[in-house]
Amino acid sequence: MQQPLCITLGDPNGLGPELVCRLLDPDAGAAAPGIDNVSWVLVGPASSLESHLGNRKPFWAPIGSLDHIDTLGPGVYLFEPEPLRGFSPEPGVASPEGGRAAGVSLAAACDPLLSGKAGAVVTLPLNKAMLQAAGFDFPGHTEFLAQAAGLKPDEVTMHLCGDKLRVSLVTTHPRLADVPRLVTFERVLRCLTHTDGFLRALGLEEGSRDIAVCGLNPHAGESGSIGTEEIEIIAPAIAEAQARGIDAFGPYPADTVFHRALHGEFAAVVAMYHDQGLGPLKLMHFHEAVNVTLGLPFVRTSVDHGTGYDLVGKHTASTGSLEAAISLASTLISQRNTPCTSE
Repeated sequence: MQQPLCITLGDPNGLGPELVCRLLDPDAGAAAPGIDNVSWVLVGPASSLESHLGNRKPFWAPIGSLDHIDTLGPGVYLFEPEPLRGFSPEPGVASPEGGRAAGVSLAAACDPLLSGKAGAVVTLPLNKAMLQAAGFDFPGHTEFLAQAAGLKPDEVTMHLCGDKLRVSLVTTHPRLADVPRLVTFERVLRCLTHTDGFLRALGLEEGSRDIAVCGLNPHAGESGSIGTEEIEIIAPAIAEAQARGIDAFGPYPADTVFHRALHGEFAAVVAMYHDQGLGPLKLMHFHEAVNVTLGLPFVRTSVDHGTGYDLVGKHTASTGSLEAAISLASTLISQRNTPCTSE
């Protein structure tokens, strides 16, 4: 049996608990992923799930601790951290209480992940502003998990993928004006190293792991006439990656490289900044993209959407991204090989 997979419920007032109920409750009528040989361990307040059950019975077994989850049999379990017992959900409402619940749940899940008792975590969306209002001084999941693992935020890589495109980001959420100074040789090389590790973990064979690298400037700098970052920073990082056995190519103009990747020329694309890479990715995979944090000592996947307060309770939000995130995390665990190893 593979290692347990944790699922943090995120902001309990957001979409997370509803999506979990719709996807994992066998009485909900949805096609849930099979649970054979898998221990699904939900982390968060029970009341947030119960508010979406209606007349159905709980589909989980409560556990009082995460200390021994590596001994659990297949099935769905729920660990409710002590500070969250008695939590009163307000579905669809952004509040510091919801941010606190998300932070407490995430912190609780870190212990079994770092001890190796759990192999992966799937994170459901939280509200970054409410997380910070509750006293957690982090921009979001990625930075929280990086610090818990003893890493700096720039030592991990944000990667999003669907079944047609895979995209890694050299920078994540800085102001656009700050991007050029953040595109460094070290960051580009690290991003390439993590991306190559991820492709290997997926089982892609040699010759099918080509990575395309975007230029920072239009037309990839036009041979230096409209920017020199490609010549001075990006190309040297690609050369070093190639010397290490990574099949990296470029830098290429970003306005054409995604078309090439979509038609099978590349297994993944490394983009220099958020919208350069995620515009094309979300055009193709808006409802089923998965966010993966590369560089952690455990597998972390996430849905690629926010809390969706306005959709809570309407049962219209797609479960596709959550299903894809669970499926990818389970695949990576079962292969006993993680893309998340630091340099």
